[in-house]
Amino acid sequence: MSVKAGWHAAELRRELGARNRRWARGRAHVESYGNPPVIVYAPEHPTDEDLSLHPKEQKRLLGGPGARTPQQGRHGNFFDPAYTAILARPEWMRRFDKIHAQGRALPKAERRWRELDSSMSSDALLMNVFCTPGAPAVRQALGAEGEGLPVFGWKARVPLASGRFDRTEVDMRWGGLLVEAKLTEGDFQTREARVVEGYRDFDAVFDRELLPRVELRTARRRDAVEFVEEFTQEWEEAVESEDLAREFQAGIVARAREAEPAAAGYAGYQLIRNVLAAYAEGCSFCVLHDERRPDLREAWFEVMAAVKSAEMRVRLKVLTWQELAPLLPEGLQEFLDLKYGIVGAGRVAMGVEGWP
Repeated sequence: MSVKAGWHAAELRRELGARNRRWARGRAHVESYGNPPVIVYAPEHPTDEDLSLHPKEQKRLLGGPGARTPQQGRHGNFFDPAYTAILARPEWMRRFDKIHAQGRALPKAERRWRELDSSMSSDALLMNVFCTPGAPAVRQALGAEGEGLPVFGWKARVPLASGRFDRTEVDMRWGGLLVEAKLTEGDFQTREARVVEGYRDFDAVFDRELLPRVELRTARRRDAVEFVEEFTQEWEEAVESEDLAREFQAGIVARAREAEPAAAGYAGYQLIRNVLAAYAEGCSFCVLHDERRPDLREAWFEVMAAVKSAEMRVRLKVLTWQELAPLLPEGLQEFLDLKYGIVGAGRVAMGVEGWP
C-alpha cells in the first residue's frame, strides 16, 4: 500500500511541477533546491506605476471581468478573485501566518516563505476553490448547512480519556461540515496505538480490530555505510555491476531495519482524529482529494469501514476536486485546468505544451 501510495504521489508531484513551471512564467516565484524542484510563489505588491493606472486598465492587467484591481496585488499560487477575497478578510489572511516547513530548502527572500506559497499546497487549492465568490452549487454538493463563510484552519476540541482536549486543526469547517483536503501528501499519517486509543470516544466510534494497523520503528533508520562490521577489504573484488553493490547495501539496511524495536500503531491517524472531531461536534466529515490519488480514497474507505454506527457512517463523505470542478465559475475552472490539471468528468486537462 505504501509503495503504491508513493508512486501515485510522485506522479502527481511530477505533473504539478511541470504545470507550475509553465504557469510561473511572468509571476514572482522561486524554485526549491530539491530534485525535482518545487515552484514556490511570492505575493506581488502594487508598484507606484500600478497605483497610477485608471480603473479601465484593470481589464488589460488580467483580461476579464472580476479581475483584481492594481491596488490589490496578486499571488501566483492563487486565482485572482480568490486572492482578492482573502485579502479582504483578516481571518482568511491569517492562514498565511504558517511558515513553510521546508523553508531551508528555498532561496532566501525578504519575506519568510509560507506554506500557502507552495505549488503543492493542498490548503492553497482548498482556498482557491472555497474563497472564490459565485459557486453556490458547491455548498449543496457538499451538504454544508448554514449560511456562514468557510473557516480555514479551524481548531477542534477532540475529547481525550484524561479529560483534556486535543486542539487539532481541521483544514476547513463550513457550517456543520469538516473538510480534510489532500493533494500530493504521501498519506494520512501514522501514530502510536497508545496515543490513538487515548481519545475518549475511540471505542464508541471505531471497531479497533478493523482499523488499519502498522508497526512504527522507534529507532533512527541507519544507512548501510554505518554498518562497518558488515564490510571487509581482505577478499573484496571489483564488481562490474553497480546493481549488485546496491542490492548488497540494501540487504544490510533491511536486516538492520528488521532488528529495530517497533511499537504498534494505526495508519490513517488524521482520518481517525477528524472522525472523532466530527463525532464530538455533531458534524459531517468529508475528505477532498485528487482523483489521481486512488490510494488516498482506499485509505479513507478502510477507516470508514471501521466505524460502528450507521448514523455516523452516513455523515462521512469523500469527493474529488474533479467532481467539484464543473460547479465552479468558468474562470476558476480554467485556472484549475492549467495550474493543477483538474477538470470535470468527460474533459481532458490541457497539456502544458498546448498552453497559449
